Amino acid sequence: MLLSKSLQAATAAALLFAAPVLAQQPDLSDQTIDTAKMLRDAGLKDDTAYNLLESLTTEIGPRLAGSPKEQEAIDWAIAKFKKLGFDKVYTEPVMVPYWERLSEHAEVLAPFTQPLHITALGKSVGTPEGGVTAEIAHFKTFEDLQKADASDVKGKIVFISNRMERHIDGAGYGPAVRARGAGAVEASKKGALAIVIRSIGTDSHRLPHTGGVNYVEGVKPIAAAALSNPDADLMERILTRGKPITLKLDIQVKHHGDVEMANVIGEITGREQPEDIVLIGGHLDSWDLGTGAVDDGAGVAITMATADLIKRLAPQRPRKTIRVVLFAAEEIGLVGARQYAKVHGDDAGKHHQIGAESDFGAGPIWALASNVNRDSAFVVDKMAQLMRPLGVLRHERKSSGGPDVGQMGRAGMPTLDLMQDGTDYFDLHHTADDTLDKVKPENMRKNVAAWAVFTYIAAEWPGEFK
Repeated sequence: MLLSKSLQAATAAALLFAAPVLAQQPDLSDQTIDTAKMLRDAGLKDDTAYNLLESLTTEIGPRLAGSPKEQEAIDWAIAKFKKLGFDKVYTEPVMVPYWERLSEHAEVLAPFTQPLHITALGKSVGTPEGGVTAEIAHFKTFEDLQKADASDVKGKIVFISNRMERHIDGAGYGPAVRARGAGAVEASKKGALAIVIRSIGTDSHRLPHTGGVNYVEGVKPIAAAALSNPDADLMERILTRGKPITLKLDIQVKHHGDVEMANVIGEITGREQPEDIVLIGGHLDSWDLGTGAVDDGAGVAITMATADLIKRLAPQRPRKTIRVVLFAAEEIGLVGARQYAKVHGDDAGKHHQIGAESDFGAGPIWALASNVNRDSAFVVDKMAQLMRPLGVLRHERKSSGGPDVGQMGRAGMPTLDLMQDGTDYFDLHHTADDTLDKVKPENMRKNVAAWAVFTYIAAEWPGEFK
């Protein structure tokens, strides 16, 4: 249909009036770009991150939330920040529930006898002294358990056998992990005595994966454990014989109550806008089976080393403050991150200008995703362009900021995701195999190089990401 000239003009004017007016944002200066390139190239030759990780895993080791080892890690981090010469080093207190595993044992008693390799899930209650012995009720997925009739579950030990799928970005974790987080509550509602799940991991090693289980008020907590993947395969093969499986499960744990820990913070003070913050970091705690090298010692080391590298630009520091936060007690429920957001959430997107987290192992970064306003997206595009020699692509997905930093993202702070190759991350995640030998120094250097580009440009650029 043709419109009259006057109607066409009126329509165009209305559309122009309705179009959002973008804020005028400053360009990136040539000096900023050149400095980012210099930092990128310097990061590829710098082993500060690997050396920090070696120190953390050798001198401290496993850092279970709330335990004396987490306190040792806090002391370690304070000392390292100070030795590196950060402008400000301080802590913010966090109350953390301290759970401890004492012993764990499982075996098939019938129709054959077989020992099983298990680990208690974090925060699990124990079985009665001497354990529980019962027939299993097998479900292929958590959703199958949800649909089950209580009469098929009552008085039994639930076994969920769902297998996690391997993806570069860890996309298989979300669908699989519901069995770990919510399986115990669902099984208890239907009268189960305990629950065992296939480990939420992609490996074929006889090393089970731990991780947190969640309980809810009003539902009796039952003991929860993970089988190594080969042992889960074994259980499934026995089931093909058409005979019921009798399982004995004995888990002994101790709940110590809440103890005071802390988020550890190191800052490089901005030269012109010190009140404005670029937030980076990872979590300082780990599970107790390995030494927490990839989860998340690597993220701790990468972000500390990134800020240290930029600090060496003195006296020409970036405009804005770089704040590295090493969060407490992530593994048992984002405890430190939730406390940080509770204290600082009103500042999200104001003085907390943008944030990102390293908590996906020590693989190289392959993509950059963002959640910033439309008129600052060109800055992220330039970051990705500068990271291209490192093999980094611009990703179209909306970033979350990571589990810990993402708490501030939910409060309104713009975020970036520096997406690491996690193809083999879940082979190691939450297992005794999470040790330093799995980390390649060259990948740590590549991570620091990419993080330096993001962190420096975000702190130097005078514009707004929100």
